[in-house]
Amino acid sequence: MYKFHLKTFPNGLRLLIVPSKESLSFQITVLVNTGADFETKSINGISHFLEHMCFKGTTKRPSNLDIAKELDSIGGSYNAFTGKESMGYHARVAKEYKELAIDIVSDIYLNAQFPESEIQKEKGVIIEEINTYHDNPQLYIWDLWDKLLYGDQPAGWSIAGLKENIQKMQRSDFLEYHRHQYRSRSTLVVVSGNFSQNAVIRLVKNYFRDIAKGSTNSKKRTKESQKTPQVFLEYRPTDQTHLILGVRGINLFDKRRYALEVLNSVFDGGMSARLWQLVREKLGAAYYINSNIEHKTDVGYWVVSGGIDSNRLEVIIKAVINELEKFKTELIGKEEIKKAKDYIAGHLALGLENIHNVASQYGYQLLSKKEIETPQQYLKKLKEVTANDVRKVSRDLLKLQNLNLALIGPHKNKVSLQKLLTI
Repeated sequence: MYKFHLKTFPNGLRLLIVPSKESLSFQITVLVNTGADFETKSINGISHFLEHMCFKGTTKRPSNLDIAKELDSIGGSYNAFTGKESMGYHARVAKEYKELAIDIVSDIYLNAQFPESEIQKEKGVIIEEINTYHDNPQLYIWDLWDKLLYGDQPAGWSIAGLKENIQKMQRSDFLEYHRHQYRSRSTLVVVSGNFSQNAVIRLVKNYFRDIAKGSTNSKKRTKESQKTPQVFLEYRPTDQTHLILGVRGINLFDKRRYALEVLNSVFDGGMSARLWQLVREKLGAAYYINSNIEHKTDVGYWVVSGGIDSNRLEVIIKAVINELEKFKTELIGKEEIKKAKDYIAGHLALGLENIHNVASQYGYQLLSKKEIETPQQYLKKLKEVTANDVRKVSRDLLKLQNLNLALIGPHKNKVSLQKLLTI
């Protein structure tokens, strides 16, 4: 199994090292503990917008072309992401170019200039990204789900933000957000692949020597409250109905998450699992259908999402709820429990074939949980899950009053949909 080493520099910056002598490549990822959940309403969308702007020029590389040409000329792969509780910038290159990758990613992260002319141009790009997302109901349904669950607070807002906010943002907003959030104690540098450990430590120490000391402004804890089933309906004359049906779940630190993951695998662990067999094979009513778990540091959820036959909406929702209800009364058999655990272990093994995937997982855990759970430790906890544990977590979460339904499709009667959740 891949080893890792954690180095903390005097300024508080952390470096996670995940080496592999067999790898032909080197990757650097810079993670920061901030994101959409850390925003205020007036600047909702700035984390994502700032991510774009970091590629628009630095003091050393004044334009996007200067940045892109250097990495393209060596066949490098590079990108960034913005989430609710984290952001990241990464570059993967042939191992010979590790210093260049560290140089460029650190430069993007620390020295973005946010030129006013580029901000104005990028507003159009961001707005078109919002439009693209909105025009794809399979993606946009997740924004509605967050809004339904969390309402008017950061967890309920879109990562991309509102168009009105994007239009108003100025250079001073980016400079202030960057100054407050991109700080040493909230930043984690992750390196993976083939390299000399001592050499990489020296390089990271040098290229990140000017990072602002301290920690980010923290996020406000997400508030949750629900007494009855809730529905969020957006009418569109689409050919199919896109929906998310689910319940509030558990956070990243909850020990019940192992039992929930086994439960989810029983329900949606491949084409032989219960959900697929019910909706695809028995009812023939969907092309895509799956269940997902989300664990954040303060909240979570467990949901079924799919694109289904609009004319059979009532039948499908009732069938899925009835299937979920079985988990609360019936003990899952040993064979099905074993299959679910083996499915998880098999998927985990496939992911571990890539050293950079391993490093990304370790980095996410360290950033969000402040510790790393190795695959061996995780599988040990998974193995200990019993049928009683699975039934207990299903009883804890699958309460009818906690059901929620977000839906996009050719439907207008919200009251009738609400009644479906009370069966």
